[in-house]
Amino acid sequence: MDALLEMLPLLIPILVLDAVLAVVAALHVLRHPHYRFGNKAFWLVVVVVFLLIGPITYFVIGRGEEQ
Repeated sequence: MDALLEMLPLLIPILVLDAVLAVVAALHVLRHPHYRFGNKAFWLVVVVVFLLIGPITYFVIGRGEEQ
């Protein structure tokens, strides 16, 4: 328990950044209809279920052309 309390100042910014990244990715999925792979439902599941890896994967691989 003491180790967790010592790491808390490091964990809080990481968790906040992860939550912001997930929200931005989910909003981008909802607003843009073009994806390189999959569809809107697939990318929403990836972004929400895989919290840290999902949004990063979406922005690197899944995001389509902006039109």
